[in-house]
Amino acid sequence: MQEAQWFRDTFNAVRSEVQKAIVGQPDIVEGALIGLAVGGHVLLEGMPGLGKTLLVRSISQSLNMEFSRIQFTPDMMPADVTGTNVLSEGRAFEFRRGPIFANIVLADEINRATPKTQSAMLEAMQERSVTVGGRRHELKEPFLVLATQNPVEQEGTYPLPEAQLDRFLFKLIVPYPSKAELAEVVNRTTGEASAVLSAVAHQEDVLQMRALVRQVFIEPNVLDYGLSLIVATHPEGAGASPVAKRYCRFGASPRGAQSLVSAGKVYALLDGRQRVSREDLIKAAKPVLRHRILLNFEAEADGMTADKVLDEVAAFVKDGDRDPIKV
Repeated sequence: MQEAQWFRDTFNAVRSEVQKAIVGQPDIVEGALIGLAVGGHVLLEGMPGLGKTLLVRSISQSLNMEFSRIQFTPDMMPADVTGTNVLSEGRAFEFRRGPIFANIVLADEINRATPKTQSAMLEAMQERSVTVGGRRHELKEPFLVLATQNPVEQEGTYPLPEAQLDRFLFKLIVPYPSKAELAEVVNRTTGEASAVLSAVAHQEDVLQMRALVRQVFIEPNVLDYGLSLIVATHPEGAGASPVAKRYCRFGASPRGAQSLVSAGKVYALLDGRQRVSREDLIKAAKPVLRHRILLNFEAEADGMTADKVLDEVAAFVKDGDRDPIKV
């Protein structure tokens, strides 16, 4: 219980420090920090100017961790991300690290890079290492990528394939601020005073938080419920929901089930519990699964979004019209 209390206190301290710089958007701040606590990367989708870069930088400052930003463009090469071997004065090749070698990496507008550069980035995300010139170079932990993509101006972009989107723990939709929040943003950014953030936790704290998350217990019946949510998105599966059969081309992957349970464990800890509940899994379902289900043309024609599909999937599973899964 003391460890769970420490987790909650540390998480809330970092959140409070970040919100000194970020106005509003509590769900986005919480989602990014959950990715950090789990060790899963986060994809932020929103219009320009909504504070995505400031959010990532504020998290790194609050944790006293190394931060780097990569602004993706179509002419970038994989070496611009991972680093390259250069010839030193001693006529020997030495490895010069790229910006991927940081604790927190902001991959800005990742969909503007070519697939070749995207694959180098996503390989580092999955393997926690890069290979240059036949040598493997480990990335230091904790390592977290927060990638952004713009939902408009899609001309000349390279959308991430579904298999690569699956490597993100969360996909968070960054909303516009309200009028009151916008007034606060303007006051903060055009006045004399500016937020000064302090480090309230360190790298070792993040690693300890990740270890604690894995210790949270999940009852077999709760796990069964989470797995039912996953299989209900599979249009051809035995446990498919009617909405998935009609609107889904592909459902969530096994990595989606892993992410759902991991995020649910963080929500349990934040609520002062050491056991995952169904409500924790429901709360995690949309950010975990919205980028893992692929909708068909009929869904687009009917105005169905991934979030609407997931709402109906959750209602289907809640009604109990499913076969129990042995776990």
